[in-house]
Amino acid sequence: MKKFLFVKVFVVLLALFGFNRSASAQEEAFNKGDMMINAGVGLGNYISYEHFSNKILPILGSFEYAVVDLFDGKGGIGVGGYIGFTSFGDNEGKSVTVSDLVIGPRGLFHYQFIEKLDTYGGLMMGWDIKNYPQSDYNLPGSEFSYSFFVGARYYITDNIGVFGELGYNIAPLEIGVCFKF
Repeated sequence: MKKFLFVKVFVVLLALFGFNRSASAQEEAFNKGDMMINAGVGLGNYISYEHFSNKILPILGSFEYAVVDLFDGKGGIGVGGYIGFTSFGDNEGKSVTVSDLVIGPRGLFHYQFIEKLDTYGGLMMGWDIKNYPQSDYNLPGSEFSYSFFVGARYYITDNIGVFGELGYNIAPLEIGVCFKF
C-alpha cells in the first residue's frame, strides 16, 4: 500500500511540474559539461521493524556532472555522488536510536521526452552505514549498498528546478530543489 502511495505522489509531482509549459526554462535539460546539485528530503523509509519510527526526516544531497551527450542533445550520461541521512527511534521506550547514512557514486542516463523536463534513471553503488547502540533488536549492520532509481527534474528557470526520484536510496521517494551550473 505504501509503495502505491509513493507512485501516486510521484505521478502528481510530474503532472504539476512536468507538463506546465508556461514557466521559463531552457529547452535542453542536461548537456555535456553541465553540473547539477540536488538537495531534498525523503518520504517513507526502508526500516521494516514495526517498533521504529523516524526521528529525523531523511535529508539528502547529490552532485552530477554530464560527461556525454547522446541523441542530438536529447540524452546524455552523467556521473556524480550521493549522500543521505536519517535517524530512527524505537516506539517501545527502550531509547534505541538508529542513525543511517547512505553514501556512494552514481551513474545516470538522461533522456528528454518532454521539452523542459529532464528524465533519468541510474545506478548507485556505495555504503549504507548504520550506527546504533547494542539492543535487543536484531538490526542489520553497515553494508555495501546499491540502488536503481528513476527521476525527473523540471527547471523553473534556466538554472533552478525541482526534482523527484523513486528508488532505493535513503528513502523510496525523494523530492527537492536542483541547481544547474
